Amino acid sequence: MVEYVIANGKVYTEEGVLDPGYVKISEGKISEVGQGEYKGNLEVVDASGRHVLPGFIDIHIHGGYGEDAMDASYDGLKHLSESLLSEGTTSYLATTMTQSKENIDRALTNIVKYKSSQNKEEAAEIAGVHLEGPFISEHKVGAQNPKYVQRPSVEAIEHFQHTAEGNIKIITFAAEVEGAQAVLEKLSDEIIFSMGHTVATFDEVNEAVEHGAKHATHLYNAGTPFEHRHPGLFGAAWTNDGIHTELIADGIHSHPAAVKIAYTMKGNQRFYLITDAMRAKGMSDGEYDLGGQNVIVKGSEARLASGALAGSILKMNDGLRNMLNFTGASLEEMWRVASLNQAIALGIDQQKGSIQKEKDADIVVLDNEMNVSTTIKNGKLHDFKTQ
Repeated sequence: MVEYVIANGKVYTEEGVLDPGYVKISEGKISEVGQGEYKGNLEVVDASGRHVLPGFIDIHIHGGYGEDAMDASYDGLKHLSESLLSEGTTSYLATTMTQSKENIDRALTNIVKYKSSQNKEEAAEIAGVHLEGPFISEHKVGAQNPKYVQRPSVEAIEHFQHTAEGNIKIITFAAEVEGAQAVLEKLSDEIIFSMGHTVATFDEVNEAVEHGAKHATHLYNAGTPFEHRHPGLFGAAWTNDGIHTELIADGIHSHPAAVKIAYTMKGNQRFYLITDAMRAKGMSDGEYDLGGQNVIVKGSEARLASGALAGSILKMNDGLRNMLNFTGASLEEMWRVASLNQAIALGIDQQKGSIQKEKDADIVVLDNEMNVSTTIKNGKLHDFKTQ
């Protein structure tokens, strides 16, 4: 029986911070969480001066480290999943793009194949699929390809869900287009519908929530902006408690003050830190492909030739650092926006999302600058200490 203890660090739990605290891990599960100094005889992983958090769950990520979910490559998903451990991500939704039906089907088939066979100790775990498009507005495509935009229908979504073997957890859609309401009424109990790439008005957004829409995709990007007489999607997301909000906290997609406003309005239980990362994450500057479109990466920005932002190259631990800096909130308040909220939304919070007895031992240990020291996946230690 493989047993050890993470000890001497600050352990962040749903009940509060244990400082110092310890976490006992047995056979891939958390078997005990305690406060104070560990007094037993098990091997100790020393987390002195560090923060012990649940592993991050990224519910909107297209790729990174040279890979993309739309490549429909088994080895590519394997490499991406293994690489994500370096930023503390232990679970994620493989995210597709607005592309042809055939290409989306290929990507979904590959995701299911990898998910069903992946080694959950050695890589971030695919918790399902985020279908970003093709049911979006041609007026707010962002870095999506307008050629493949289509109207939502129950038949089309059920086709993709059949291909994905039930693994589609979130669909980004335009709330105002023909077919949207019918889809919500039929399918919103089994899929999270997230409003994004949309020109929906404030009233249309709130009406969509009444019919079952639950999320806003990458707030402030590819949606109707706030104006004092026309509050738009962003105003609805701020003020409607039925809307939970994704946000890319890289300081590029949204001004730090806008991030602070969103967090102030939504609080730490209706807010999801995401990366929306594309294949250039973790890579050098240069030219990359995103959904068949050329993306130029320079510094910390990824843009199409038109200048439009094309996803991000953000890492989850960097996003958490930015959230702390942009908002002035404490880590004790903030940690759940990277893990627990996502787990609750996906219905996996009995296994993941917080440090609690009997949950999976998916844990990240970070220094005061939110650099990853160690990621633990199903109890397996992966060391990323920097000098």
